[in-house]
Amino acid sequence: MNNEDEFYDAVTGLDSDESCEGTSEASFKDAVVYDGAQKNNGAVPQENGIKKRRSCLPAPMFSRNDFSVWSILKKCIGLELSKITMPIVFNEPLSFLQRLTEYMEHTYLLQKACLQNDSIERMQTVAAFAVSAVASQWDRTGKPFNPLLGETYELTREDQGFRLISEQVSHHPPISAFHTESLMGDFVFHGSIYPKLKFWGKSVEAEPKGTITLELHKHKEAYTWTNPFCCVHNVILGKLWIEQYGTVEIINHSTGEKCVLNFKPCGMFGKELHRVEGYIQDKSKKKRCVIYGKWTECMWSVDPQAYEAHRKLEKKGTTDTKKQKQQEEPEAVNEDADEMPEVQETVAVIPGSTLLWRISSRPPLSAEMYNFTNFAMALNELEPGMEGVLAPTDCRLRPDIRAMENGNMDEASREKERLEEKQRAARKERAKNEEEWSTRWFQLGTNPYTGSQDWLYTGGYFDRKYRNCPDIY
Repeated sequence: MNNEDEFYDAVTGLDSDESCEGTSEASFKDAVVYDGAQKNNGAVPQENGIKKRRSCLPAPMFSRNDFSVWSILKKCIGLELSKITMPIVFNEPLSFLQRLTEYMEHTYLLQKACLQNDSIERMQTVAAFAVSAVASQWDRTGKPFNPLLGETYELTREDQGFRLISEQVSHHPPISAFHTESLMGDFVFHGSIYPKLKFWGKSVEAEPKGTITLELHKHKEAYTWTNPFCCVHNVILGKLWIEQYGTVEIINHSTGEKCVLNFKPCGMFGKELHRVEGYIQDKSKKKRCVIYGKWTECMWSVDPQAYEAHRKLEKKGTTDTKKQKQQEEPEAVNEDADEMPEVQETVAVIPGSTLLWRISSRPPLSAEMYNFTNFAMALNELEPGMEGVLAPTDCRLRPDIRAMENGNMDEASREKERLEEKQRAARKERAKNEEEWSTRWFQLGTNPYTGSQDWLYTGGYFDRKYRNCPDIY
């Protein structure tokens, strides 16, 4: 794809000649904030002494003039993309460590689970949290920057009641470890992720290897699960679109209860696009409730009998219609692109269902800024005085990401190349001296609940003693 306008439209979902004209009053106000943020590194000033997190980036998405995606990716078919040096045109201005932090966008669900007395209700809420963790990926077709070995990211959100620290603990394979704790001591949420990316000709598939663990201290419970697969379609030709698929099992190691969630692939006619269905069973394997919805929209819970009755009615009423539609309107086949099916109607709510989670709306200028959510928009914000507090390895201090966020693509490319060369030189020097890399805040150990290898937080980061931090920037 050499046409800059087509590629830009595919990524942003906008027509090239669209502008902010004719937008709503709310959009207009955000446009004014955007103009002010450009002059203040993206930071939104305080109003009446109350800190406001920025609602946009310092600069919108960049143009992709005369860039051929195929010229790069045709060499990568079937290979793991983490081993391929990719041009900055594929990126969004966040490190993968920051992208991981988006698990915490819906932290209120964890706080809700801590307050629930019934273990099945807690499992429902934890399941909703697991689904909400991937919701921010919808329309996020930009690739986060690969973290440098030793890179870190911290985030404290007093308004949401948590603090997080993450570290890139391995380069080959690339492994990112994170540890989140409630400021009130209610929960700990941690894990290590090894994202395997492969290019399959028309799509890029991400397999998020690694275990996620949630501990609810009040209830003395521990839950573990893994994330579903993610696929970005039409990276060469057509409109970019994302689907999540695969089975996610959430296990309560304290009660023996289990939640099985099926992230459905869209299927031939697209009826299953974005849909998630599953159930919760107790330790005797009896189904206690059914969970259904869309990872892009909302999740509901309902009694299994009500769910089965609804399915029977639905099947009876739609089977003949579907056959007729297939006869009258044969599916068009496009051999060049994986066309995204038309988005189906909103989730049909079964009578008697309980709402578990609903996605938050995105800021008005999101489409022009890598389709970031409100939460993502603030992740790289560098507030005044923060440089004196952060570890020198924090993502916010990384010059290539900062340059890209500010719209300086030439500088971002130069800095990315410089940092990668510096990382290679450091690796050669360690090999020459027969030195092993030593992680700073995490160590390889055994997950006490699964028995598998895991990277566990050793503590001490928030004591602000950074004496042994590596020089990576």
